[in-house]
Amino acid sequence: MTVRTRIAPSPTGAPHVGTAYMALFNLAFARKHQGQMILRIEDTDQSRSTKESEDAILSSLKWLGLDWDEGPDCGGEFGPYRQSERLEIYKEAIQKLVDAGYAYPCFCTAERLNEVRKKQIENKQTPRYDGHCLNLSKEEIEQKMQAGEPFVYRLKIPTEGSCVFEDELRGEVSIDWSQIDHQIIQKTDGFPTYHLASIVDDHHMKITHVIRGEEWINSTPKHILLYEGLGWAPPSFAHLPLLRNPDKSKLSKRKNPTSIDYYKDAGFIPEAVVNYLGMMGYTLPDQREIFDLEEMSESFDIKRMSLGGPIFDIAKLKWLNGRYLREKLEPKDVLNRLIKWKANPEFLGKILPLALQRLETLSDFFPLAQFLLDDIPNYTTDQLVGKQEALEVAKLLKIAEWEMEKMLNWDRNYLSQLFQKIAEVEELKLKQVLPAFFVAFSGNSISLPLFDSLALLGPDLARTRLRTALEKLSAAGSGLSKKGLKKLEKEYMQKYGNRID
Repeated sequence: MTVRTRIAPSPTGAPHVGTAYMALFNLAFARKHQGQMILRIEDTDQSRSTKESEDAILSSLKWLGLDWDEGPDCGGEFGPYRQSERLEIYKEAIQKLVDAGYAYPCFCTAERLNEVRKKQIENKQTPRYDGHCLNLSKEEIEQKMQAGEPFVYRLKIPTEGSCVFEDELRGEVSIDWSQIDHQIIQKTDGFPTYHLASIVDDHHMKITHVIRGEEWINSTPKHILLYEGLGWAPPSFAHLPLLRNPDKSKLSKRKNPTSIDYYKDAGFIPEAVVNYLGMMGYTLPDQREIFDLEEMSESFDIKRMSLGGPIFDIAKLKWLNGRYLREKLEPKDVLNRLIKWKANPEFLGKILPLALQRLETLSDFFPLAQFLLDDIPNYTTDQLVGKQEALEVAKLLKIAEWEMEKMLNWDRNYLSQLFQKIAEVEELKLKQVLPAFFVAFSGNSISLPLFDSLALLGPDLARTRLRTALEKLSAAGSGLSKKGLKKLEKEYMQKYGNRID
């Protein structure tokens, strides 16, 4: 048997360090067994999937040196490698499940489902589908379909007993079927959900080992049931512990920079980031702290992985990155990295036109440009607030953060429109809105043109600086309380529309 693993990121946002974490262990396992790792794009959420996000994911993983053997960019025997290009394969699987009695159409409206959910919560029950459409007759189903009623397909779950499966890391796992919901496997738009598409793809792409995060443990019974309904043997499963914030909550952008591009833009080197991600879940037999992908792959034994929730600590990553710069690279190599990073004519050439009007000597350039090379600029809460009310500043910063999360195009014109919009909606003049943002992004109340600077800074560093500014206000007792944040979120959705988490 040839070992084949896979990663399957969704192109719905910035490339996440959790994706790199999973890719690393899938790759190490495949390389250890002289197998292959496949990259598949799970773009069944058509409302949120973008080509820009897909490109960013591929680029960031390549920057880290986490290469794949088959994928949308390099092809392979089992393509296509985007789920949106495999719809006919899923339709065949759906029909097979329906014919075998493992799936059924559900015509319940969103209003009915919301009402059922509300009552279940009131009765302190776990919210789940109540099986309303499970026993519709063939005649009723045909009538509804002919009438054009929208419907989804759901997976039919056994009413009693348990699903028992073997986890490569955790041993035998048993989950009662009573805990499993009747999962939607095809949406009203005809696109499959993750659950169906991933099983069909894993089978057709001959995946032998599914190595993924522990949040998928409770979904594994659904996946095993789908394999059974389709008459296929399931792969081996291994569920890795998730990366955690210092407070042990799941790693999230609200508490830590999670985009791989942030670490690239902030001046980390890829070898150190990969080494650190490896340390999160694995220890080499000789207990070394510094090791590369090849060394990790040679010694890799999935049984040696820790099941504890690994804490993603940026201070520890900086320490490790510093060791790489001092111990693993020659000074000339560090210089080359600096030049490639941001001390290159292309990047500095973009800053120069912004700074030129303020230059009297060449030495003026670097102080003006410094904030575009920094990770987080230095400033006080008093500088941030200026002559405004601290709470008003916190509100504007939070609104801008939510609005920036929606941006698909990060350039000067869109950024200008964003702040113009905030000023208009909040009934303020633009000059009343911008002062705190100059400080949050540059560390000074007077700086290079804001929108052009933000375009150069990039979305990941910009958003991180916004969150840092909000944290400064909270630490000084001037930020948004939990109650205030909920109130602001409600107001925001009324004024600006839904936000993206």
